[in-house]
Amino acid sequence: MEFPQQIQGGDVKSKFLVLGMAALAAAVIACAQDSGAKGAANKAAASKSGSATKGKDVFDQKCAMCHNADSDQKKIGPGLKGLFKRGTFTVNNSKVTEQNLKTWIENGDSMMPPFKEALEEQQIRDVIAYVKTL
Repeated sequence: MEFPQQIQGGDVKSKFLVLGMAALAAAVIACAQDSGAKGAANKAAASKSGSATKGKDVFDQKCAMCHNADSDQKKIGPGLKGLFKRGTFTVNNSKVTEQNLKTWIENGDSMMPPFKEALEEQQIRDVIAYVKTL
């Protein structure tokens, strides 16, 4: 039995429509997976460099008792406002870098206790990210 031309054309169009919708769905899924991968990569990069927001919380809990964040004036330890702009630590005149600050936080000195055991690696990165904003 033969169908009229109009029905056959409609059948072909509906098949192309189904195929087109399947291709569109596959493209949407691929883009969503790619966005998820990029989001995870961005999160990993932020994690490696630290979060200033989280660092402020850690600073307030662990550092603010000895260091001013809103001033360069000494509290018990030096005030940290503008530390990275100053370029050198006031105590020993060594260059202010993320690595030097990390080492100092971890190991302390004669006036500051070491925080290597008190803070996780990520918390130290977060504090450094926060101090850079001061």
